[in-house]
Order: sequence, then structure tokens, then C-alpha cells
Amino acid sequence: MSLTTRIESLVLRVAQEFNDVRAKAGNLAHLTTTDKSSLVAAINELKAAVQASGAIDDAQVATTSTYSSSKIVTLLEVLKAEILGGADAAYDTLLEIQQLLQDGTSGLDALLTAVNHRVRFDAAQTLTATEQAQARSNIGAVAAAEVGDTDTDFVAIFEGALV
Repeated sequence: MSLTTRIESLVLRVAQEFNDVRAKAGNLAHLTTTDKSSLVAAINELKAAVQASGAIDDAQVATTSTYSSSKIVTLLEVLKAEILGGADAAYDTLLEIQQLLQDGTSGLDALLTAVNHRVRFDAAQTLTATEQAQARSNIGAVAAAEVGDTDTDFVAIFEGALV
């Protein structure tokens, strides 16, 4: 192969590479930017437009702008704190709360049992004699049997006692 043939092959190969690079870069005439002189110029124009657009506005909620990422993270942290309401680390996710409720039902059952063994004032209850005695003792009350017949007509007794 002659030197001329080799140089010609090199030129054709280099031309093919240039065509591939141009195809990947695209035709500058198809850019929607004003400056079509180069890709760098078009990108710089786009950057300037984004910076001037005021699309990031941490001062107000709007449909034509957005908060910065730092403002969004701050708002999410505030929301998280409001949801958790000061819960400690053992209870700071819904999954942890679910697992504690599922795994620790004995404590919950004990609490519900204790609540169900309280004297109610909003509904009728059936208590054993022992439970009634304890409830009366706790509030300093006496049993109806200790009071006597509450239907006694004391006026009749008084009038019967008059001579």
C-alpha cells in the first residue's frame, strides 16, 4: 500500500469521525437559543436565562416558582417534628410504632384490662360484691344495705309516735 493510499484512508477515517461528532452534537441552526454560534454560547445563554428567571423563590408559595432545596428540606424537617410531636427515637417512625404495637400487646392488653376495671360514670356496669365493696371503700361510701330501707316513710313513724 502506497503512502498516498494510507494518507487517503486516514483522511476518510478522520472525516467519518468528524461526521459522527457533528451528528451527536446536532445542527446548531436547530438550537432554540438566540446565540447559535456554538454549544458553549447556547449553554451560557440558557444558564443566564435560568438565573434571571426567578424560578426559585423561598419567600412565597406560587405556581410559577419553587422553593430552593434547602427551604424544602427545612419545611420537611418542621413537618416531621410536628408529626412526631417530640417522640423519642424509639417511636419516631410508623414502622417502629407498628412493631411495638404488634410485639408488645401484653402491655397494651394490661392497660386495656386496667381501664376496663374502673368504675364507670358514663354507662351501667355489673360488678361483683367484692368489686362493689372496693369501689365504696375507695370513695368513702356505704352500701345501700348499711343505709337501711330507703323507702321508709319517716313521716308516718313520726306521726305514729305522737301521743
